[in-house]
Amino acid sequence: MEAPPVVLKRIGVVATDPLRILGLQTVLAKKNIEVVPLSAPRALDTEGVSIVLVDEDATEGHLLELLAAFSQRRPRLRVIVMAGSTEFDYIERVIGAGAKGYISHKAREGELEMAIDIVEDGSVWAPRKVMARLVASSRESQDAASRELPKFTVRETEVLHLLVSGKQNRAIAETLGVDAVTIKAHVGRIMRKVGVETRLELTLYALERGIGKSENVLTHE
Repeated sequence: MEAPPVVLKRIGVVATDPLRILGLQTVLAKKNIEVVPLSAPRALDTEGVSIVLVDEDATEGHLLELLAAFSQRRPRLRVIVMAGSTEFDYIERVIGAGAKGYISHKAREGELEMAIDIVEDGSVWAPRKVMARLVASSRESQDAASRELPKFTVRETEVLHLLVSGKQNRAIAETLGVDAVTIKAHVGRIMRKVGVETRLELTLYALERGIGKSENVLTHE
């Protein structure tokens, strides 16, 4: 008899479409993630889950109000919204209301997995074009001095190279031979240097400026 799969984590799902729930269960089971179907009220009170996927179609037009309720009652709960809109203004409102991630109903399996990993690491996930516009908007209000390229240590540069390549904290830690907590601290310090708040913003910033070249390195740690 085969042993039951090992569950690495549990994720709540607020959805009314049984096929969508089944699809999520099938996809995430490959990553040893258990999907727990929830109603919106139950999601506010359910323990044992740190991430909740919310299908916009299940909120009856009250998505922003639901996100506000999550922010007030469960501030540590990370919410990823699944929706059909690709409008920048709408996605910006959803992120502004407290969602930590936004993915399309048509998102590919790999995108869903990456969104969960990014949000679990404490950053925000949204379509790259949306994040790029958010970054651009925030930079318009910055003066020239605040946009000067900061200097990075060798280890910070190594972390940036791996971050831009798409690796998550655990994979970066394994590559560099340190623990994930150390990498999380490095990423947080780099974000403060750059002046961004999310992992994706940091990646976009690095890509735009070619950060990681030798001239951006100070000294070894």
